[in-house]
Order: sequence, then C-alpha cells, then structure tokens
Amino acid sequence: IASVYFCERAEVILNQRDPGSIVIDEIVAVPLCFAGWVSSLYFSSGEMPGWQHFFNTQNAALTAGVVLLFRVFDIAKPWPVGPSQSLPKGWGVTIDDLLAALYVNIVAGLVAWIA
Repeated sequence: IASVYFCERAEVILNQRDPGSIVIDEIVAVPLCFAGWVSSLYFSSGEMPGWQHFFNTQNAALTAGVVLLFRVFDIAKPWPVGPSQSLPKGWGVTIDDLLAALYVNIVAGLVAWIA
C-alpha cells in the first residue's frame, strides 16, 4: 500500500508515468521473488532460512539469477505485466512489479521441479 501511495505521489510530482527514479515498487517486489524458495526451505526444514543462506558460495549465483530474472520480466513485461501498468494511480506502477515477481516464482518453481 505504501508503494502504491508513494508511486502515485511521484508520478504527480515528477509529472511522469512510472518514473525510473522511483524504485520503491522494486523494493517491494524483489523480496517476493524469493517467496517460493523461502517457502520450500521452510516447509522442508521447519525453520526460516537466514539471509546467509542466499549469499553463501553455493547459493549466491542462484540469488543473483532470481534478481536478474526479475529484471527480465520487469523489462520485457509479458502479459499481464504490461497491461497492468494501465491501472490507475500508483497501482499500475506497483502491480506490474508484483506480477513480474510472480513470474519469477513460477519459473523458479518449474526449474526446481525439473531439477
């Protein structure tokens, strides 16, 4: 909700649609890119993983891959990411990133399932 509010205010103040200088929408969405991974670790061990798990030598490349995959979906804007940008006020700015994070979870889940 804060992202929606601040993105709306930024669009008004800067007189731009989804200004690139505003990144709160990415700040909200990037942690959600890890929701599937964190959930699978939690349900397999019964404990939430610490941040160290994602930055150790074994998982750092996967962590970077998740973030890069988010950027790919955020830039490419496959359906419905692109059309969601037309939502009113700050909703379009925020929802498109949340949908990109959803795509990341779907792809990461498929990759984990295949592997």
